[in-house]
Amino acid sequence: MSNRADITYFGAGPALLPTSVLENAAEALVNFNSTGLGLAEHSHRSEIATKILNDAKADLATFLDIPDDYEILFMQGGGSGEFSATVYNLVGVWVERRKKNILKDLGIKEGQNIPEDVILKELEKAVQEELRIDYLVTGSWSLKASQEAARLMGAEYVNVVADARQVNGGKFGKIPEESTWKLSKNPAMVYYCDNETVDGVEFPSFPEVLKPDANGEGPLVVADMSSNILSRRIPIKNFSVIFFGAQKNLGSTGITVVVIKKNLLPPAVATPPPTLLRKLGLPIGPIVLSYETIAKNNSLYNTLSIFDVYIAGQVLRNSLAKFPGKVDDQEKIANEKAKLIYGALERFPESYKIVPDKTARSRMNICFRVTHLASGIDDSEKSFLKGATEQGLTGLKGHRSVGGIRASNYNSISLEGAEKLTAYIESFAKGPR
Repeated sequence: MSNRADITYFGAGPALLPTSVLENAAEALVNFNSTGLGLAEHSHRSEIATKILNDAKADLATFLDIPDDYEILFMQGGGSGEFSATVYNLVGVWVERRKKNILKDLGIKEGQNIPEDVILKELEKAVQEELRIDYLVTGSWSLKASQEAARLMGAEYVNVVADARQVNGGKFGKIPEESTWKLSKNPAMVYYCDNETVDGVEFPSFPEVLKPDANGEGPLVVADMSSNILSRRIPIKNFSVIFFGAQKNLGSTGITVVVIKKNLLPPAVATPPPTLLRKLGLPIGPIVLSYETIAKNNSLYNTLSIFDVYIAGQVLRNSLAKFPGKVDDQEKIANEKAKLIYGALERFPESYKIVPDKTARSRMNICFRVTHLASGIDDSEKSFLKGATEQGLTGLKGHRSVGGIRASNYNSISLEGAEKLTAYIESFAKGPR
């Protein structure tokens, strides 16, 4: 049986958690703060739960420098749930804003009586002719998000701005040049996945073409940051919605965080009533995916897993204590680890083939193939994984859909852990062929 100290786990998620966090969580699970009850037994509406939730929100805002004009929501359903939630909520915002513009064009003031069928007719026309949702498809997860939008809305409403497979021989591994992107005129949102966990592709920075203008105007940009959140500084002001599952860099499986601009929530913008959405032929989302509902109830509309929020809070507290420079300090370590591992792979091109293009390589999910043995890739990778496991380097097998090797370089991987993997990569390449 292995000891925890003997293992460096590179799994893609759920990911490794700091041992000190797990030790605190184990104690909290049995008897939280000498209350005689485990944390999982306390009501999610108790003062204890509210404090844990509010502290986690505050620490997340501090670590990432989230501005005050953004709301932090703790939800459930994972990234897959947010594929749906972003569509439901931002299509609703589009409808309300378009309705407001129609009233203005007709010279009608808000609150003034007007036959409902007049507005409905104009809105129906706008929905059919103008409503589009833009997706940048750069990997497996953004592809799934675009497919979910097509399932909910109909394919005619989904505009694939760019598909990376078209510039990379039918496979993911590059980000198409921005000059080739085909953005809609006034989309409900522009969606992309900042780091593709399966394919090892990460946007090096925020896309220039999506940046707001000098007046702060620009498209509503939504980003899935499930696998690289907390690993680098984010230009949060450029985003309308950021979401991420906790199980990579923030905590344990069970909660999903949404950071949303407050001007996309009531009272800044109304939520269209279900009756209107039905008449327009648009989908009505479950109430547990309603950003308005979750925000209005401080993330406690339904039973939130406070134990998972507690673990996330402990991870954040641990990071704030460890990194005085907050996310900037964490970014330096993440970059250093990635540089070490990629450097080792590049030194032995006869033994390793890095999957993604150098311009889009993920710092978090390092995907490569092993070609060292003359007997072929399959034997090479089996031998590589066997030797790695013997040295306590586990979780390196690639996603089942693409195969290969994947080293997930999340925040919980220490510099020493990255150095250990680097040494093994080098020693394996120098071994018999």
